[in-house]
Amino acid sequence: MTAPLLLVDGHYLLHRAWHGFAARITSRDKAIDRTGVFGFAALLRKAQVEHAEGFEIFVVFDSEDGSQTRAERDSDYKAQRPAPEPGLIDSLALVKTALDHTGVRWIEQDGCEADDVIATLAISARAEGRAVDIMTTDKDYIQLLTDPSVRLLNTGSAMERHYTTGEHILPRYGVLAEQWPDFRALMGDPADNISGIGAKTAARLLTDGRRLESIPAEELRLAWTKQWQQVLHWREIIKLDTKTAVPDSLLTTTPATPLPTAAQVLEALDLW
Repeated sequence: MTAPLLLVDGHYLLHRAWHGFAARITSRDKAIDRTGVFGFAALLRKAQVEHAEGFEIFVVFDSEDGSQTRAERDSDYKAQRPAPEPGLIDSLALVKTALDHTGVRWIEQDGCEADDVIATLAISARAEGRAVDIMTTDKDYIQLLTDPSVRLLNTGSAMERHYTTGEHILPRYGVLAEQWPDFRALMGDPADNISGIGAKTAARLLTDGRRLESIPAEELRLAWTKQWQQVLHWREIIKLDTKTAVPDSLLTTTPATPLPTAAQVLEALDLW
């Protein structure tokens, strides 16, 4: 049987685990913070039980130099993002060990951001007829929602918004999924150090399915036209690379086995 696929944005889930618990999870002697690995295992198991029973699960992490390619094209890319907390980064190796223990496959592809690897794997799985869910809060994945069999899963949102599909994008943002790179390039994104004109104005300029090239010149203010080449440049940076070079046979097409509880994972790895 070819299972549907759950692709997990690993750094997103680790950040959520690290910051999402009311109290810190520590070793029994209170000396070592285990919140990252405990939370990651707990949230992944919860996602499997509630949303991905019978799914293959595959986790993708950003490589340490993952943003280098885009940064070489634009030195301001992600330049304002703060450095992660040391404890969070220290948890990453334990998370990978925990995944190995539970049999969940993962990759950290040298020189690649997770979103490009996930996009590539999603397109590959869809070519085989597999439904794909992507566990993340990164809105750049919206550009993959042109395919009705791809969904975004955010288990941290209200229940009615756990899933985002292509049909949700126009009512929420005023643009279509295929317009997302154009929209983001216009509206800007402080997280990626991309300045812009705001969401409402960007959506108005892209009305009726327009792309950047089809916006009438008379609708553009002079200040916008002066940076138009930069907007076009940002759009190219925002686009996901769906042809990232990844190893063959990363995906097994078989369902993941039921995951153990987070407490069981830490016990097995002697992390208490």
